This record gives sequence, structure tokens and C-alpha cells, in this order.
Amino acid sequence: MGDVLAGFHAAWEFESDSVVIRYERGIRTPRLFQALGERRVPLEAIEGVTLTPGRRGTVVLRAELRPGADPLLEAAAGQLKESSDPYRLVLPAERETLAEYYADGLRGQLTESGPAERHLVAAPEAPRQFKAYDAKAAFDGTAVSFRWFWTGASSAKWKAGDQRFPIGELSGVEWRSPEVFEGHLRLLRRDAGAPPGQADQDPAAVVFGLGYGPVHESLPFAAAVLAAVRDCAPVPAMSTARARRDPADIAERIRHLGELHQAGLVTDEEFASKKAELLAEL
Repeated sequence: MGDVLAGFHAAWEFESDSVVIRYERGIRTPRLFQALGERRVPLEAIEGVTLTPGRRGTVVLRAELRPGADPLLEAAAGQLKESSDPYRLVLPAERETLAEYYADGLRGQLTESGPAERHLVAAPEAPRQFKAYDAKAAFDGTAVSFRWFWTGASSAKWKAGDQRFPIGELSGVEWRSPEVFEGHLRLLRRDAGAPPGQADQDPAAVVFGLGYGPVHESLPFAAAVLAAVRDCAPVPAMSTARARRDPADIAERIRHLGELHQAGLVTDEEFASKKAELLAEL
């Protein structure tokens, strides 16, 4: 057993070759943390440690992972809210000196940096399943299946029928957070052409909606699938990157985002951030 540093919602145990993060189960703990339960992070997966002031008399200790080291972060692609970052440990400000002590000790043990050639943090285990707006998605460790709901699936999906995708036929996943508009989970196939622009028309995708495909269910699912794809047949990291979008599609989504902003459903900060993200896809 190593030293333990406990904060709000989680405790970090420092071992000789890893940091074990154990998340609390409580009404105020983010549901993603509760779903993860525990994560063992090898030191070779970490390239930096920061300690910064937090809100309302707190400090934040954060482990910065190497790109590609964690399938969960890779699937999230920077879309997680700060409060749902599994590598942030929030502590009372009076524990800053103790936190700095552990941060310095951890920094002294780090020797790796830059993109990782393989996943170093274990993915959430299969089997996994969740309900999207238009289908029930299931992953048994070898294949992903979509079973359409007549109340939500498009005619294109009904025409295609229920789907099953063996892991060996996939090159990656595309996860769009259900906490923003047009959230979805899309499977990227090795031999298929460019996917349809809209996820609701793509039989290799399920779309999210209010109460459907929540982060704590759909993101671990995506991470588990991504890890299995890599284990089955490693492919270049760029294979799971989001494809560049058609400018007309981007313009339409920005227009829709502007309507949400004008209606007061999106804040100024969220509007500016999402607009910049969309423009970066061009």
C-alpha cells in the first residue's frame, strides 16, 4: 500500500509504479466517476503534474496523461467538462502544501513524454450496453450491435435493419458528447467510404438525446470499443480522428448553434467554444 491523498470525490494512492485513483460513490460525485470506480494509471502513462488554485477555497492536483495512453480520454477527444475530468483531484486549499509535496514526488518519478504507442491505462471492461435515442447499443467484447427503436430510428436505419459490427471490421470510434447538440456514437469501418454527414442517417451510428446516451454510459462504452479495436489490429492514431467536415455542414451546424444561443439555451462561453471547435474541423 502506498501513500494516499484524499480529496473531494476521489483518493489517489501513490505506488512505486503507478497511481491508483479510487472514486467515491455519492450523490454529489459525478456519475462518470462512479461508473469508472477505480483506475490504475502507470507512471509511464503520465507526462506531467500540475497544481493550481481551484474555486471556493480549493486547489486542484491534475495528472496530465500522454496522448493515446488512455482510451477513455482518446474517445472523449477533449469534450469532457472540467468537473468530469477523471484526472483532477480537488482538495481544500489548506492541504495545498501536502498536495505540492505529492506533486513534486510524482514529477520526480516521471520519465516518459509524447504520444504513447499503445494504451497504457485499462479500458472499461465489456460487456457494456446503453440506450441511445434511436437504438440499444451493446458490446460483448467481440462485436458491437445496434437494435433500433421504432420510436426514434430514421427510415434509413429501419431499412438497413439491426446492425452487428465485428471488432475486426472497425478502425475506431467517433463519440460526440450528449451534453451538446448532435451527440452521437459512430463506428468507423475499415473498408467503408466516408460516412453519411448526419448520424441519424448512418446505420453505423446511434444518436443521443435528453436522457439517452449519457456520458457515464456512452463514453466508457466508446472507450471499451476503441481499446478492443486497437488490441485486435493496431492502426495509426489518426484513424480514429474526426474526419474533416463539409463546409456546408459546418455552416449549418454553426447556424443551429447560433439559434440555440439566441434562445438562451447556450451560454456566450459555450457558443464561442463550440463555434471554434466546429471551425477547427474545416
